[in-house]
Amino acid sequence: MGDEATKARPPVPEREGLPRRPDLSLRLLRALLHYPVLFFAGVGDLTLMTVRTLGWMVRPPYRLRLLLQAMAFIGVGSLFIICLTALTAGMVLALQAVYSMRIFQAEGAVGGAVAMSLTREISPVFTGLMLTAQASSAIATEIGTMRVTDQIDALTTMGVNPIQYLVVPRVLAAALMTPILCLLFTFVGMVGAYLVGVVWMNVDPGQFMDKIAKWVKPSDFVQSVVKAVVFGTLTILIACHQGYAARGGAAGVGQATTRAVVIGSVMIMVCDYLLTAAML
Repeated sequence: MGDEATKARPPVPEREGLPRRPDLSLRLLRALLHYPVLFFAGVGDLTLMTVRTLGWMVRPPYRLRLLLQAMAFIGVGSLFIICLTALTAGMVLALQAVYSMRIFQAEGAVGGAVAMSLTREISPVFTGLMLTAQASSAIATEIGTMRVTDQIDALTTMGVNPIQYLVVPRVLAAALMTPILCLLFTFVGMVGAYLVGVVWMNVDPGQFMDKIAKWVKPSDFVQSVVKAVVFGTLTILIACHQGYAARGGAAGVGQATTRAVVIGSVMIMVCDYLLTAAML
């Protein structure tokens, strides 16, 4: 009876109008292309924002008050973390250099070695990373909050260009303040190196200072300043872009802040290699 009832049951008609599920190969292709597409889309958006920012830099009105506020936030707000990081970095470098060079009876070269390391690489890179941690995260959060609460749309409604009002002052402030912070990092780092090398490890102070004067050249400071300008401008521009593109409420703001810090840090390391290879 059961078999006869099953045979007599009419076939279930196929449901029409429903989307077909993509096959495995198509889903795999979509998964492989997802992140490259997002990457190139992000690069395109960032490039477009960069072009618009450069265009609005030379067009009035010039918002000097916003520029000074951004310079105070980026410069003064980062002083403590820059000085603390520079002091400890210089002390660690000097400590490692003394123990390494003592093997070859060359403790007098500690000052020159630390000064070259700080000037050429460590100062601009660490300044950019600290700026990313302190300023970029705050800027991405601020602009992202303005985006999800429709404040940016309100600026547009009032006839104020958001790029000129929010992005241009911060990018200019980063370009102006990051070289100053970088040079300060170098100076404080050398103070830390002097304290460890001369005061604690008894390196001859005359040799310490003499090697600095002989090994460090003006071109090293030029290289350091150029790197600092590029790193600072790039990280703040990335932070503005991520905040400007934030969506999805508080969770979207948090994700934008995380992306700003991660992308900014990675781009500093990539650009450091490219700039070093170009300027050597």
